[in-house]
Amino acid sequence: MDRVECIVIGAGVVGLAVARALALRGREVIVLERHDVIGSEVSSRNSGVIHAGLYYPEGSLKARVCVAGKHALYDFCESHGVAHARTGKLVVATEDGQLDAMAALVERARGNGVPDLVRLDPREARELEPEVDCVGALLSPSTGIIDVHQYMLALEGDAEAHGAMVALESRCLGGAVRDDGIRIDVGGAEPTSLIGDVVVNAAALGAQDVARGIEGLDPTHVPRLHYAKGNYFCLTGRSPFRRLVYPMPSDAWLGVHVGLDLGHRCRFGPDLHWVDTLDYDVDTSRAESFYASIRRYYPALRDGALQPDYTGIRPKIYGPGETAPDFVIQGRETHGIDGLVNLFGIESPGLTSSLAIAEEVAALVA
Repeated sequence: MDRVECIVIGAGVVGLAVARALALRGREVIVLERHDVIGSEVSSRNSGVIHAGLYYPEGSLKARVCVAGKHALYDFCESHGVAHARTGKLVVATEDGQLDAMAALVERARGNGVPDLVRLDPREARELEPEVDCVGALLSPSTGIIDVHQYMLALEGDAEAHGAMVALESRCLGGAVRDDGIRIDVGGAEPTSLIGDVVVNAAALGAQDVARGIEGLDPTHVPRLHYAKGNYFCLTGRSPFRRLVYPMPSDAWLGVHVGLDLGHRCRFGPDLHWVDTLDYDVDTSRAESFYASIRRYYPALRDGALQPDYTGIRPKIYGPGETAPDFVIQGRETHGIDGLVNLFGIESPGLTSSLAIAEEVAALVA
């Protein structure tokens, strides 16, 4: 049975960022990925947005790692040649009753360390985005977009350059807590078992299954997993928008928003809804609700202008009608096991937060 200092389970943006952070500290690292490519689930099926840190409760882990991660991510993109753009975004109110909530959002953002929001009246908003119809808006200049695939390749390359190894088609089948470390059983073409001093469970949609498969971990420390699916529809023709446009949030959901890629292709989404299975087909029947949601702030949207694009599924640790909890970075102080770190509920803004989450994990296992 081979011994490895650090085992990271999951090669999405967070797992790769953790592997890189550990490797940069001189730790021996192997990343186990069940698929034949990196980041094929949550990481490659999101809006590709670098979030500013507006929405999360002051003092929360989400707020802290989002804001720190944003700054680190822009620096990383610059130093590693990862394609990105500080597009900025408008958060728009479409009815007068949302203006008080917009003022509260400015105060929350300031408390989170985001002091650069600018209040706009309807005329000022239309000067920036002529197609937007609103009664008021916020400009967030530090919001941006990123080529997620390039980012993951850069993380992988950095980690490997410092000695880490990524093992594809290497599913975690279970394991056990031992006196000399944590055993992880690995499937694939050549099944094996590894002993790790440190095991970081960054398996996203599979994190609960991985945790429950480790003998010696009390299952009461594993939160229930809920799937939230989001459809995306793309806009045919040239984009009328130069920056992202988001409606005012409600019920811990940021709403069907304007997204852009680096080729300036425009898409709308996601429309989060609860599902029971991992199904990545676009539900075309939801297009009608897309038109209604989008026309609240983009009334010129033409019938037939939306085409199915892609879907994503988020690993939520709360269900319908429940309050959204914070990110969970679970270490020894919670479950009593040396060297084991479980990451649960790492969804949006997980991409933005990935480098900061990696630093949190590296500090936890130092």
